[in-house]
Amino acid sequence: MHGKPFTVLKFRTMLDVDPRRGLVTDAERLTRFGRFLRSTSLDELPSLWNVLCGDMSLVGPRPLPVRYLPRYSPEQARRHEVRPGVTGLAQARGRNSLAWDDKFAMDVSYVDSRSAALDLRILWETVVTVIRRDGISADGEATAAEFLGPKVGRVRSAALDRGANG
Repeated sequence: MHGKPFTVLKFRTMLDVDPRRGLVTDAERLTRFGRFLRSTSLDELPSLWNVLCGDMSLVGPRPLPVRYLPRYSPEQARRHEVRPGVTGLAQARGRNSLAWDDKFAMDVSYVDSRSAALDLRILWETVVTVIRRDGISADGEATAAEFLGPKVGRVRSAALDRGANG
């Protein structure tokens, strides 16, 4: 919240970067068991401790690496106006298969329209998404591509067009 860093607890699903062993990309570093944990979202269970400690909420924009902070546009940075969540609108409606612009648009949409009813809907949609194992990775990626900064003029995805309330 407000860009303040904290440690997110998760099960480890990847090996450390090690160019000597050829472990550089996410695909090379992701373990077989890690792939299973990620596909079932079981790697997120430890983050429930973050919820109990008050660092996170069940629903809100997913926390991202600290190195992304200077890369956000002012509009994208609005995602930090609320407590980060274990799941959010982007996780319920596409996870890693969404483009970064779409994820951030959903995060800001959540900030602008959050309510208990929306949180319950996101929790339900997240359960369905996890059961279906939808959006586990981006096209051509083992997980998601790194966020390098905002892009201009991107086409909106169908998931975004459903909107925060639709």
